[in-house]
Amino acid sequence: MRTPSSKLASTGSGNGIMRALHLGLVLSLAAVAASCSSRPATETAARPVSAEPYQQDTILREAESFFGRGAQGVADVLNRVFTDNGPPEAYIKGEEGGAAIGVGLRYGHGTVYLRDGTTEKIYWRGPSLGLDFGGNAAKTFVLIYNVSSLDELYQRFGGVEGSLYFVGGLGVNYNRQGNVILAPVRFGVGWRQGVNIGYLHISPERSWIPF
Repeated sequence: MRTPSSKLASTGSGNGIMRALHLGLVLSLAAVAASCSSRPATETAARPVSAEPYQQDTILREAESFFGRGAQGVADVLNRVFTDNGPPEAYIKGEEGGAAIGVGLRYGHGTVYLRDGTTEKIYWRGPSLGLDFGGNAAKTFVLIYNVSSLDELYQRFGGVEGSLYFVGGLGVNYNRQGNVILAPVRFGVGWRQGVNIGYLHISPERSWIPF
């Protein structure tokens, strides 16, 4: 028979584990933020991206085709991004899934499209921490700005505070590292709400390690 004291010990242990997880994630996010702010620009541009950006109508057409007729407000969301940043040098079509109970995870994969017609398979992942609960699966269309080489994408991009923007069932927020900006536009199913801090780690290979 379990005594009240053993129950309290079990509860305290569970709370201790959650506090440890939160502390570890906070320290990890802080370290990433520091590295993002202090990391020097890449000196050698491998696999250069064409300097000519995509036209706005081309991006809008690609996004509407990608999300389908069920996604209302695609033009409004993209026009907001165009107003903030102008036309992108590259974009990603992909999908992702994630879940959170305070501490969250996100995994995704897709194809990046460059202005010169080059395409490449890429993957992304990342943790989050905050008042965030639920799970979702989403189609993701990412606009990419200020890239001089494709290799500049393979790093961690911190979230930009206050950049969350919703229209209908679509949402967009910004991730940034140095001058490179990502604007992921998401449309999906599931339930996930709240406010969190986190980052996206993009790589050319799949990994289940979120950090």
